[in-house]
This record gives sequence, structure tokens and C-alpha cells, in this order.
Amino acid sequence: MQKVITDDLDALISTFPPYIRQPLCQQENISELLEVVLDLGRPPEARFPQREVVLSPKEVSEQDIDYVASCISSFGDDNRAGIERTLHRISAIRNRKGRIVGLTCRVGRAVFGTIKIIEDLVQSGKSVLLLGRPGVGKTTMLREVARVLADDLNKRVVIVDTSNEIAGDGDIPHPAIGHAR
Repeated sequence: MQKVITDDLDALISTFPPYIRQPLCQQENISELLEVVLDLGRPPEARFPQREVVLSPKEVSEQDIDYVASCISSFGDDNRAGIERTLHRISAIRNRKGRIVGLTCRVGRAVFGTIKIIEDLVQSGKSVLLLGRPGVGKTTMLREVARVLADDLNKRVVIVDTSNEIAGDGDIPHPAIGHAR
């Protein structure tokens, strides 16, 4: 099976002010975007696997941070938020007064077909432990395992995810988990 990637990238990009959105959309290999960092008083930055790009010489303002925050769900006690029906995650940095002074907007992707490497282990019913450094696909693999167990193996799957990384943020789960709940 060929890997199919869905990322709903437009939903994340649309939350940025135009002076950030426009240069971001002009980046080559935009499909490889990992995250956008918006820190108060610093230029906005896009991070890719092999490079970092300053998107504008203009420093991020409080209004810019408020603009993005108004486009996403409210931040939880863990200072994380998301965009309904996507896998994107936005983390906030707050000052001592509780004001948001930085945002890390991480691209969430569903990659269908990643389970092939451990499919026999999943089908065996044995426990599986996924280990790896950040960004190598552990959450993506777990999401795919939940979908395959629920849809292909007709198992009842309930996901317990306090940070909303597997099924996304909001009341409606991302389609990448299939019929898992």
C-alpha cells in the first residue's frame, strides 16, 4: 500500500495574518512544513526538516498573536489548542501575568499506510511499545493502528488522549482514526 498523506494545511495557514500567510505560501516544499513559530517581538519563523525561514522582517505583535488565537479553539490548562477537524496543534507560551507571548503552530498530518511495518504485531493482539525521538511518526503510527483495529479488524477501539494529538481537537474526531472512538 502506498502512503497517503493528509494534512489540511490550508486550515492552519488561514489562521495567520496576511503578512505571514503570503510568504509562507510562497515557500518551496510547503508540504514539508513542520511548524510556524510566532514569538512576541521577534520575526515570524517557519521550520522545515532541513531549514528555518524568517517569513518577514516585521516583529510579531500582540495583535498578531491575538489574531491567531481568535481563529483557533480556546487554550486548555496545558496551554494547547487545535483547529476543529484537523490534527494541527498550537502551543502557547505565557508570561507571568498569563498573557500569551508566543505560539508554536505545529502541522499535524495523517499518513495512511504507515502500519505495514508493524501490522503483524498489531494483528497478533500482543502489546506494542512505540519509541522514538520527536517528529519520527509515533503518534501518526498510533493513529493508524487505531484506524486499522477499528475498521479492518472490526475491534472496538476507544482512544484516551488528554492532549488531543491522536484524533485532533474539537468535538468531531479527525477521519484518520476511522471508526475508533
